Amino acid sequence: MPPDFHVEVTDLRQVSALARFGSLGIQRQAHITTGRRFRLRVQPQGKLNRRSGVALRLSHTPQNPTGNDHALAAPCRPTVGQNWGMGSSIGANIKRLREQRGWSQSRLAHEVCRTAGVAGEPVGRQEVSRWETGKRTPREWLPFIAAALGVTVDALRTPQTPAESPLPTLADFLPEGDPLAPLSAATGRRVGMGQVEDLQQRVHGLRLADDVLAGGDLIRPALRELRSAVKLYREGSHTSEVGRQLLRQIGELAQIAGWIASDAGQHAEAERIYRLGISAARQAEDHTLAGNIAGSLAYQYSNTGREAEGVRLAQAALHDAGPDAPPKARALYLDRVAWAHTQAGEAQPAMRALGEAGEAFSADSPGTESPAYLYWVDAGELRIMESRVYTELRKPLRAVPLLRTVLSGYDATHTRELALYSSWLAVALADANEPEEAAAVAERVINLGADTPSERVAERVRVILNRLQDFSEVPEVAALLDSQQPTAAQTQPDT
Repeated sequence: MPPDFHVEVTDLRQVSALARFGSLGIQRQAHITTGRRFRLRVQPQGKLNRRSGVALRLSHTPQNPTGNDHALAAPCRPTVGQNWGMGSSIGANIKRLREQRGWSQSRLAHEVCRTAGVAGEPVGRQEVSRWETGKRTPREWLPFIAAALGVTVDALRTPQTPAESPLPTLADFLPEGDPLAPLSAATGRRVGMGQVEDLQQRVHGLRLADDVLAGGDLIRPALRELRSAVKLYREGSHTSEVGRQLLRQIGELAQIAGWIASDAGQHAEAERIYRLGISAARQAEDHTLAGNIAGSLAYQYSNTGREAEGVRLAQAALHDAGPDAPPKARALYLDRVAWAHTQAGEAQPAMRALGEAGEAFSADSPGTESPAYLYWVDAGELRIMESRVYTELRKPLRAVPLLRTVLSGYDATHTRELALYSSWLAVALADANEPEEAAAVAERVINLGADTPSERVAERVRVILNRLQDFSEVPEVAALLDSQQPTAAQTQPDT
């Protein structure tokens, strides 16, 4: 069995969330110590007992006999060949005016029915989608659509040449097809807020597990959870509010599942999951969540050779979230803009975004409400991003002190992050012409990553070894390179 993981927990709700997550099936064992006077023992079934010993055992679930754990169920798959183009001027105008108001298709459908004075909402999101794509012309509904959007019928009929947007929008990154369309006749059980709250706790448990486990451990349970959540939304019957909350949880689950898939090196799968999440968040009208998911995808783009796309999407995430997003969220979005510019070799915009991220975070206060999924965003994380940017821009005199300060107090249970952040310290030390110390840090990164099934850590090890090739005459470096000869042979030039 791999080494145990020790997790510091200061909130009993975290213990409860992790206990609920235990049934998802992880091939690791984690020990939890609370910061309170008493300790809890979490049984595999999730029962909480006061004990002197503390343990959370995440039991292993047998692998899917079909061997298709890495693929989402059919409801999540886009319809191949479905046309998302505008089929008419009316459809284009409806979409343009709806997006100007920041409405989802579900919101417009509701407003049209309210304006028409009809009960039962005979117009739904799917019908609005058909209007906007030109698949259907809203003849009898046109006056009510115009009234709901605050324009005349002639304005809807008149072709428009939309002004060029200064920034791309998240709509450009939605998935093809309609993977979140509810079935025309719901066949599943009635879904209430109880099921939504249960899903919310399981999503948070998955986030906490990601803090201490790598993508290779979590990819299967994460995809199973996402598949189940989408099935619940599509096949269950629920009120509009419950449906919106389900969409929000699907968005949060897609963000962490996409992150896990990316960490496991499954970038195409991660992108598809992220796009699904953006769609869910936008339908739930949660712009802060949509920005978080889009920023995660932008981060992947920036790290996988798609730097220009990374810049565009990171800027779109920031722009679409708007100035009213919580300070922590804006700081995170700006950090991702800074990283995207860094990877694109654009030093000045990167430095400017770093400064703006710090200003945004300074507006946060104990009384400021932030989404629960931003629990990890703090001043230390901003300093880490700042030091990484300095490292990539070859400013080691700025990077090294920052990294040393942050890493000296970093949570040792977060093995993957500790390995990743230490890897930038190794590169910065090499850039500062300190090869002996760089080799020592590199060896620590390699040891930390040995039992961490993270493709990101493996890639950083390759980057370090490639950078240290310039110091192969230094005995400490030569010894390290010799010990890692098979890995070093696989390294690619550091671009």
